[in-house]
Amino acid sequence: MGRTRNNKFTKAEKSWILYDWANSVYATNMMAAIFPIYYAGVAGDAGDKWWGIGVSAASLIVAVMAPFLGAFGDFRGMKKKLLILFLALGVGFTAVTAFTGSWQLMLVGYVISHIGFSGANVFYDSFLTDVTTNERMDRVSSWGYAMGYLGGSTIPFVISIVLLLLTDFSIPAVKASILLTCVWWAVFSIPLLKNVHQKHYVETPPAQLVREANRNLWKTMKEIAFNRGLLLFLIAYFFYIDGVNTIISLATSYGATLGLGSTGMILALLVTQLVAVPFSILFSRLANRFGSITMITAAIAVYFVICGVGFFMGYHLEPYQLEYTALVDEALPEQEIQSLGLGRQDAELLETLLQDIREAGRDAMAEPDWSTAFYAADEKGDPAGALGSIAHKLADPQGKYVFQSDEARQAAVQATERIHAAVSAFIADSGKQTAYHGALAFSTLLFWMMAVLVGMVQGGIQALSRSYFGKLIPPERSNEFFGFFDIFGKFAAVIGPFLYSFFYILTGRASMGILSLMLLFLVGGCILVAGRKRLRATEAENGGRAG
Repeated sequence: MGRTRNNKFTKAEKSWILYDWANSVYATNMMAAIFPIYYAGVAGDAGDKWWGIGVSAASLIVAVMAPFLGAFGDFRGMKKKLLILFLALGVGFTAVTAFTGSWQLMLVGYVISHIGFSGANVFYDSFLTDVTTNERMDRVSSWGYAMGYLGGSTIPFVISIVLLLLTDFSIPAVKASILLTCVWWAVFSIPLLKNVHQKHYVETPPAQLVREANRNLWKTMKEIAFNRGLLLFLIAYFFYIDGVNTIISLATSYGATLGLGSTGMILALLVTQLVAVPFSILFSRLANRFGSITMITAAIAVYFVICGVGFFMGYHLEPYQLEYTALVDEALPEQEIQSLGLGRQDAELLETLLQDIREAGRDAMAEPDWSTAFYAADEKGDPAGALGSIAHKLADPQGKYVFQSDEARQAAVQATERIHAAVSAFIADSGKQTAYHGALAFSTLLFWMMAVLVGMVQGGIQALSRSYFGKLIPPERSNEFFGFFDIFGKFAAVIGPFLYSFFYILTGRASMGILSLMLLFLVGGCILVAGRKRLRATEAENGGRAG
């Protein structure tokens, strides 16, 4: 598969690396792309309300369980048994989501499969200390991420997308993609189960398993609290990985907010996966020369640049979008809506209408001819432009906007007419249109640049964080410590989205939300730099090289 500094990867190292190839398909097909879209189509509004709860519940359960699982996994012979258990839960309940037509069972299946996926990862990560040495840990971990991006995140995803496109996104094709996820994950996990064995463990009589696990758990918590180097790294990791995860999760939604084309964004994200393959490996080689902490800090610096690029993506587009939104809001101010005295249902539907007009207008602005995009008619003479189409639906008593009272419907019709009149001059301004499309082209270019930059550092910072943490901990209790590592990673998904939303709401600009993420990388980077000496000392105590 590749070479380390001195010799070839061992069979155990290759098998461990291959598991990243195996399980990454779940993250791509089930967590990010195919299944969420399928579930939304089956469940409708009722299921959508429960989706976020289900996802949050799965993450919370794993985060709470991780240290306890780790404590049990450190005992002799337990690590692989527990990994097999959670792997079976993940693969089995992923299959459940394909074989049921009930959205409730789909959600239950997804939650349990997510627990299986995340729980198995705790034991997989901790096996790193069993399959290799401190000197080879960076390279082995980085090759794992590289193979994950190439295997699970690219090959089966492309197969699934081709299958869906050829069948016009049919339900059988979706189910086939989910089953492909199960088969890919299970088959490529076999080498790990066969060739990787627990070398470091804690001996304890079976009768004392629970008592000793709880005792060791509290011992580990105290060690982390009083080990300044280890604690500093975990705190730094909490902040900068929060920024990394936030950028990953918000990339497409941010691009959509700016009006970038969905096809281009998907292709750009695919490029991200492909770029991540060689750069994950390159980071391990550079870490071997310059040290893990140096390379993690360098990746953080690149994420600073990524936040800046993301900011300028929106900076040139948002003035035009904000002007359009202001015209819509001024045509029917919030105070006027409240003065109408509408019932709750009608008031909410009117607000939905206005939000649809805002979004439709922003989408239409991406088209070459604004007037056509806003007002065009199809071959039957029906309005096909963004605003004309909404007005047409409003006129249909059986359409989307079914108001309970004639007063509400009349208010909606009048509001739409006033909005049409308000934006007419905006749409007719050819100079403004030309400037906007120039800014859109520039922002699209910046999105591609951001995708490449993310691909250059995403795998590297994740892989080196995992391997460097492995150097800081006692190998015989790696499961316990990686359990806490997982907690910091799971809960590191709170501050970033909050910062983004807070500054977005405060300024009315999504670009300011992206810029605010610099704070996370600043805090994480400063902690790493300030604690460098302490980290080197902790690593040396565990037999590793200085970072």
